[in-house]
Amino acid sequence: MKEYDVTIIGLGPTGGTLANLIALQGFSVLILEREKNFYPLPRAVHFDDEIMRVFQTIGITKDFLKHTIINKGTKFVNSKGKIVLDWPRPRTVTENGWYPSYRFNQPDLEKQLRKKLNKYNNVQIKQNSEVNKIKNFKDYVKINFKNVINNNLEEIKSKYVVGCDGANSITRSQMNTKMDNLGFTQKWAVVDLILKKEKKNLPDRTIQFSNSKQPATYCRNVGKRRRWEFAIRNNQSEKKILSNSYIWNFLKPWLNNNEAFIERKTIYTFKSAISRKWKKGRFFIAGDAAHLMPPFMGQGMCAGIRDVSNLAWKIAKCLRSKHSEKLLKTYQSERFSNVKEYVETTMRMGEFVNAVGSDQITDNISSANDGTKSMQSIKPKLGQGLGNKTDKSRGKIFPQFKTRNGYCLDEKFSKKPILLLSPKIKIKISKKLNSTNSKNYMGLSNYFEISNSKAIIVRPDRFILNSCSFSENLNNFIKKNLFILT
Repeated sequence: MKEYDVTIIGLGPTGGTLANLIALQGFSVLILEREKNFYPLPRAVHFDDEIMRVFQTIGITKDFLKHTIINKGTKFVNSKGKIVLDWPRPRTVTENGWYPSYRFNQPDLEKQLRKKLNKYNNVQIKQNSEVNKIKNFKDYVKINFKNVINNNLEEIKSKYVVGCDGANSITRSQMNTKMDNLGFTQKWAVVDLILKKEKKNLPDRTIQFSNSKQPATYCRNVGKRRRWEFAIRNNQSEKKILSNSYIWNFLKPWLNNNEAFIERKTIYTFKSAISRKWKKGRFFIAGDAAHLMPPFMGQGMCAGIRDVSNLAWKIAKCLRSKHSEKLLKTYQSERFSNVKEYVETTMRMGEFVNAVGSDQITDNISSANDGTKSMQSIKPKLGQGLGNKTDKSRGKIFPQFKTRNGYCLDEKFSKKPILLLSPKIKIKISKKLNSTNSKNYMGLSNYFEISNSKAIIVRPDRFILNSCSFSENLNNFIKKNLFILT
C-alpha cells in the first residue's frame, strides 16, 4: 500500500495552494481530483493583498501577475443611480507588500498552481479519482477511492488528509458533521461575457446595484472579461432566466448582443454557512468544504487560502517533529472567528445590496462633508489559539519588510516560524533557532518601537505568534515558545 505525508482531496485554488505549501516544505503529497482536468471557465474573480503574499511564498507571482489587474474598488448605487456608499481600493501598496485588491480569471491561477506543482518530484496528482471512504488510525489515515473512468479501486495510507473538495465535500460527510446556516440564502444568476471590442462607457470598477426590485452586481474583470450577477425571485423560471433573450434584455442598459459573447451563464444559490467541525483525528476540511459565503466581498476563495496557509505549516511542524493534537486543534479555533467575521460582513453587504439592510456593513464607515459615505476593508485577527491571548500583537498580520536591495524578510520564515530581535538586543541566540536581527530591514526597527517589543515571533502564515515587551525576560520568552521555534 502506497504511503504519503499529506493527501489533498480537490485541486481547486485551495487544494492547489495547500499542495504547493506542503511540497515547499519537502514532504510528499498526493492530490485526488474527481475531474479529468481543471474547469476552464470563470468562477472566482477576486483576491487581496494577503492572498498575493501567499502566492509570493509559493513562487508564482512573477508569471501570475501578467494575468491580473488591480481592482479599483466598489461603488454602491441606489435605484436612481446615486452613489450611496463607496468602497475604494487605493492604488497604493499595503503593509503586505502588494496592492489591496486584484481581479483575475480562475483558470489562469489554477494553471500557475499546477505548473509549480509539476516541478516537484514529491507531488503526485491523480485525476478522475472519487473518494469513497476516509478512516482514521492512530498514526495515519486510510483512503479508499476509485477511478471514475474504469471503476478501479485503490487504497492508500497518508499521515494527514485535507478535504478541499467544495460545498458538497465527501471529507466533511466522513466527519459526520453539519453546516450551520447563518441566515443568508438567495438564488442569483451569474453571467460571464467577453467583449468583442472595448466599451469605454462600462465602469472600470465593481458596481453593486442596491435595489429591492432587482439587486445586481457588475464586475470589471481581466482583459475584455465582464461579469453581471442578479438576484432571482423564487417564482421565476430558472430556464427562462438563463435564456439568451432574457439575459440580453437584462443587459440592454449596458451593451447589446453584437458587442460581446456569453462565455458562461449559471445559477448559484448564495449561502452563508460554517461547518461545526473542521477536524477529525488526522483529517481536516478547508475552503468551501468548511464555510460558504455570498460573493459580495470577493472573499470566498481568499478564505480558503487563508485556511490552508494556517494549516500547512502546522502539519509540516507535526511531520518534522511529532504529531501534536494541541497544535492541530488551533486550526479551527484560529480560523473560525476570522472567517465568520468575513461571512457576517458579506451577509450585511448582501442585505444592503438587496436594499433591505443598513449601510453599516462594517465599523469602518466614514462620512465626508458632502455626505458621501466610504467603507474600509476589514482585517480580522486570528481567533484564540497559539500564543498569549493577552498579547495585543498576537494574531495580527505581520507586515512585509525588505532590505534596501529588495530582499524580502518573508523568505526567512516561509517554512518555519522566526524569532525577530530588536537592534537593541545584543544577546546571542542559539543557531538551532530561526532568528534574525531587525537592523537590516527597512522600517522594522521602527516597528519594534511602535509595538513596544524587543522580540517578535512570526509564523509562516505571516501572523504574529507572540511578542516580548521590554519588561519581560527574553530567555523565559524563548523557552515558552521553544516548541514552535524548533
